[in-house]
Amino acid sequence: MSKQTILEADYKPSDDEPFMNERQREYFRGKLLAWKDEILREAKETLVTLQKESENHPDIADRASSETDRAIELRARDRQRKLIAKIDAAISRIDDGSYGYCEETGEPISLKRLEARPIATLSLEAQERHERNERVFRDD
Repeated sequence: MSKQTILEADYKPSDDEPFMNERQREYFRGKLLAWKDEILREAKETLVTLQKESENHPDIADRASSETDRAIELRARDRQRKLIAKIDAAISRIDDGSYGYCEETGEPISLKRLEARPIATLSLEAQERHERNERVFRDD
């Protein structure tokens, strides 16, 4: 059983401390779990809304509009489902000690990047290289 690190409410990871120390790992775990909870809460609200909206619309234009709204919501939920899988993968990386390190180079991902995108698996440089290669192959 691992011991839980208590973080101060105003704690922010900094470059002045060892990279991915216990406090930083717990900070990012909390950030990821809060993000996941928010997505799940929104998904439940959407489900309730979609159930209310499923009433019969006598007007064909209203029905079409409702179906379009429903399709947009379902696409958004699908993207969020995929995002939850990425959040779970990031939490697993925290557990196995690989979180915060670039999958391509093994170098630390900057705290600034992790703060902005806590599910990042590539350093900024590796991500830019990856995107450049994608553009090159897409242009062919």
